[in-house]
Amino acid sequence: MISSKIKLSITLQCQLLSIAHSSYYYQPKGEAEFNLQLMHEIDQQFLKTPYYGVQQMVYHFNNNGYAIGPKRIRRLMRLMNLQAIYQSPKTSDPNPQHKIYPYLLRNMTIDQVNQVWCTDITYIRLNKGFLYLIAVMDWHSRKVLSWKLSNSMERGFCTQAVINAIDVYGIPTIFNTDQGSQFTSNEFTGLLLGHDIQISMDGKGAWRDNVFIERLWRSLKYECVYLHEFTDGWDARDKIGRWIDHYNSQRPHAFHKGQTPDTIFNLNRAA
Repeated sequence: MISSKIKLSITLQCQLLSIAHSSYYYQPKGEAEFNLQLMHEIDQQFLKTPYYGVQQMVYHFNNNGYAIGPKRIRRLMRLMNLQAIYQSPKTSDPNPQHKIYPYLLRNMTIDQVNQVWCTDITYIRLNKGFLYLIAVMDWHSRKVLSWKLSNSMERGFCTQAVINAIDVYGIPTIFNTDQGSQFTSNEFTGLLLGHDIQISMDGKGAWRDNVFIERLWRSLKYECVYLHEFTDGWDARDKIGRWIDHYNSQRPHAFHKGQTPDTIFNLNRAA
């Protein structure tokens, strides 16, 4: 009989709950309540108009009664990892020491699971702070293969999400990301190259190159995040996990004529 007094290490607890180790010690970010409100509204508006840059976002808020300047909006959008879809200024380019790989998926027929995986990071609002969420998705089936929450944009939580997906589902032929510094880092690209995975990266500002995971974020935000006030990281992890399980196993997908991502992935993988 296993003793109920057995204690798990913090590291093991975080691994079992798919949470980055640093998130165990999460303390709400030091942002004023008003800034957190602005970030929430920026997030909602950006899903509707991903082509809004700083100045357009300022106009949007000014037209809705907020006396907000570009300096604050620019800082908050950078903090949230939001970037308009048009060509960005030189100052926001990825680390110049990191190699940028070409986009490999244009005009490619993707009709098999594990042919192409993709990933992205999004901002998740908490009641008194925020976290970042990364997901790894199979392009053909739209199945979410792994995901992790973190209170920072560290590279480690990105690579761990990929490792978790590989451990369960095998190795894809191609892995597609945007040009964010987390994904162009030697740590991240080295992980992929070490498994003989071809690397594909979106064109600069070309969010449609990774459109399927952008649609995932839109569904997650409107069907889960915006319907709840997450009290802390554990609450966010629980509710987001429930939604992703529902998305994978129960939510009909129009592209697959009403079949779920799990159904398509499992049928295709067994063929």
